[in-house]
Amino acid sequence: MTTGAEAIAEERRRQIEAEGFTAEHDDHYLKGELARSANALLRWGRFPQWRAEPPGDWWLPAAFWKPRDRRANLVRAGALIAAEIDRLDRLAEVEAAQKLAS
Repeated sequence: MTTGAEAIAEERRRQIEAEGFTAEHDDHYLKGELARSANALLRWGRFPQWRAEPPGDWWLPAAFWKPRDRRANLVRAGALIAAEIDRLDRLAEVEAAQKLAS
């Protein structure tokens, strides 16, 4: 079994390679949707009544709502959080470059 950090990194790679959730894709989520969806997955992903339909605080498209067991939900939430951190870092780089250019 992989460690938690390894599982999250592996899931993030899978999201990019298999699902096409690249940096460019993630950069369209400007209002914290990635982190908010990670939170919703952790809060509601274990309850049977939310297995078929996403809860109201799921911020990504409904097609991406795929809760599983507790560990898998933690791994997927961690990968979403990693994606949000990377998005924020890219945004900070762009803003810093714009500041230098002006």
